Amino acid sequence: MSTDRDPQTMRVVTPRRYGEVIAGIILALILASLATALMSNDQLDIEAIPRYIFSPVILDGVVQTLLLTALSMLIGLVLGLASAILRVSNNRVLAAVAWFYVWFFRGTPVLVQLIFWFNLGVLFQNITIGVPFGPTLFSIETNDLITPLTAALLGLGLNEGAYMSEVVRGGVLSVDGGQIEAARALGMSKGKTLRVVVLPQALRIIIPPTGNELIGLLKTTSLASVISFTELVGASSRIYSANLKVLELLVVVSIWYLAITSVLSVGQYYLERRLAAGSGLQSAPTLGQVIRDGILGRRARSLRGSAHNNPGTGEEQR
Repeated sequence: MSTDRDPQTMRVVTPRRYGEVIAGIILALILASLATALMSNDQLDIEAIPRYIFSPVILDGVVQTLLLTALSMLIGLVLGLASAILRVSNNRVLAAVAWFYVWFFRGTPVLVQLIFWFNLGVLFQNITIGVPFGPTLFSIETNDLITPLTAALLGLGLNEGAYMSEVVRGGVLSVDGGQIEAARALGMSKGKTLRVVVLPQALRIIIPPTGNELIGLLKTTSLASVISFTELVGASSRIYSANLKVLELLVVVSIWYLAITSVLSVGQYYLERRLAAGSGLQSAPTLGQVIRDGILGRRARSLRGSAHNNPGTGEEQR
C-alpha cells in the first residue's frame, strides 16, 4: 500500500515548547519573589540607590576606575606583546627572562603585588640612578615616587602583562607555520613577517580572551582600595563609612560595574565581527540578536504553518 501523501493536504504542526513556557514562568516567579522581598525589606533603603548613583564622589570613583583600567591594560598589552615575542624567539636568555616574568607575576596574588609596591619605601628609602660604583645621577625618595596610583599601575599592569603574554603567545602559535615559511621565502625579515603575516591573523584569536582580560581587570581595580587609591569601591566606602548604608552603596557600585562591562562587551563583539569579516568565521550573537531571531523565527514558522494549512489563502495573498 502506498504511503505517499499529497503535499498540499499535509498539515505542518509547530512543535509546542512546553519546557520554555514552564522555565519562563518559574523564572518570572523567582524574580517577582526576590523583587518583593527587597522592596518590602525595611533594612534596605531603595530610595538611596538613585540618590547616590550619580553622586560626585561616586562619579569621581568611576573616572578613576576607568583611568586605572585603561592605563593598566595599556601596560599589560605592551609587556604582554614584548614577552610573548621573546618567549618564541631563538634567544634562549631572553626567552628564559620572559618565562620567569610570566611565571612570577602569574604565580603571586595581585593583592600581594599591590601591597608590596605600595610599601616599597620600607625596603628602599631612595631610588637612585647612576654609574655602578660611580657618581649618582638621579635620586628621589621612594614614597614621593610610589604614590597610590603608581603602586596600583605597577601591581595591575605587571600582573596583566603576564596574562596577556600567554594570550598573545597562543595567538601567534595558532598561525600556520607554512605561511611564515612562505613569507621568509619571499625575502621578508622576521620583524616584517611578524608584523605583516603573523599578527594580523593572530588578532582573531587574541581579541576574545583580551576582552575577557579587560573586563576582569576592570573588576580587579577594586583591590586598589586597600592601598588608599580612591576608585569606585573606595569611593563608595567613603560614603557608607559615614552613613552606614553599606548594602545600598554596594548596589550602586554593582550597577556601575555592570553598565561599564556591558559597554565593553558590545565593543568587543563589534571588534570581533570586524576582524572576522571575510574569514568565513562568525561571531557569537548578542543577547538582542538571540531575542530578535527567536521572535522572528517563531513568527516565520507560524506563517509557514498557516500557509501550508490554508494553501488557497496563500495563493490569493501572493
